[in-house]
This record gives sequence, C-alpha cells and structure tokens, in this order.
Amino acid sequence: MIKAGIIGGAGYTGGELIRILLNHPVVSISFVQSKSNAGNKISSIHTDLEGETNLVFSNEINENADVIFFCTGHGESTALLPELNIPTSIKIIVLS
Repeated sequence: MIKAGIIGGAGYTGGELIRILLNHPVVSISFVQSKSNAGNKISSIHTDLEGETNLVFSNEINENADVIFFCTGHGESTALLPELNIPTSIKIIVLS
C-alpha cells in the first residue's frame, strides 16, 4: 500500500485529489494538511466527500508517507520546500 500525504488539501485541487485517492486500490491517505482548517473534518469543506471519509485536516506534515502531493497556490511549494525539510526518500509531486 502506498501512503500519500497532501499539503494544501482544502482547495479545489486538494479536494479532487482526495476523492481520487480515496477510491484508489493501492493508496491510503496518511495525512491531509491545511493550516486554516486544521482539526476540521475534510467533509466539512469538501461536502461531496460526506460519508466517504472520516479524515480530519492536520496542521502537521507526517513524514510516514511514500509520496507527498502539494496542492498549494502557484509558486507556494517552491517557498515551502526548503523550510519543510522533507526526507529525500519521500517522492514529491507538485500540482500547483
């Protein structure tokens, strides 16, 4: 099973990615980060996911992931990467 994390999960791109990954046969979502929605259920923001998941937005980045998707605004991932210090063993995919 591939463990995926999402940074910036409260926006449109994050919501679509969550929906896709929830239905993927070999992926589990390790965390969905959102500074502004930390502690809230994902379905409270992405109402189309009501009943699909009990995941909650996190303010933390879990390094127990195989891949991390950046769903942040244009150019934000470039600024975030140096300060996050993500281990080189984790694959990074930027969707912004």
